[in-house]
Amino acid sequence: MKQHGWEVVRYVINGVAATVVHFGALYIGLDLLNLPSAGLANLVAAAFGISVSFMGSRYFVFPKTGEGIVSQACKFSGLYGVIALLHGLVLFIWTDLWGYDYRVGFLLATLVQMSLSYIGNKLIVFRTSK
Repeated sequence: MKQHGWEVVRYVINGVAATVVHFGALYIGLDLLNLPSAGLANLVAAAFGISVSFMGSRYFVFPKTGEGIVSQACKFSGLYGVIALLHGLVLFIWTDLWGYDYRVGFLLATLVQMSLSYIGNKLIVFRTSK
């Protein structure tokens, strides 16, 4: 498999790990702690998932970039902050406003997140050439 193909495989593995952490925190917030808003619980859970995603992206998915960790963390935080807000908005609309199951909304929001994060990470955060 070509280098790009392995990068995509590593991205998927990292994304699954981050999504499991994100969903686990969301589940705890909504089903165990009974937080009143799926949107708010999702924003809290996103912080956990984003942390896992950054570490995996930096050291596993895109390990050959030469930029410093602080610079990458700032770019990553900005990108994922926007994506987390979008994810939370989708979940807020889907669950809080429309009354649908949060698990389905989480899946839909995560599909959008996956596409945006791969493109953003590849082109902005962990790019190998300027």
